[in-house]
Amino acid sequence: MPSSEKPMFLKRTSRDLFPGALEMMILESLRRQPAHGYALVQHIQQRSNQLLQVEEGSLYPALQRLLKEKLVKAEWGISSTNRRVRTYTITAAGLKHLERERSSFERMFEGIALVLGTRGEANT
Repeated sequence: MPSSEKPMFLKRTSRDLFPGALEMMILESLRRQPAHGYALVQHIQQRSNQLLQVEEGSLYPALQRLLKEKLVKAEWGISSTNRRVRTYTITAAGLKHLERERSSFERMFEGIALVLGTRGEANT
């Protein structure tokens, strides 16, 4: 493979994620600490060992949905580089939603793992 070509899994975008996965990762990131959009992108990429690349075109619509559902709140502030940024914080409703979604997601992944035979069972 040419060195300039990324492996296929690195080319995936947040559009390729399961529905609700991006929102869940945003909420989990905000559970750890409030953040602005760029910091959220960096956190998700770092935590995924660069396997997930979140585009602004996916991030900001997801943040708007979370704001509309009152799962996060936002306020304007100044970044460490003296730029105006909107900082997002998870709400109590967002924490409850995250726990429900995480449980549902874990069950779904368990089922997928069983079908794929990745839980140590012999493939039949």
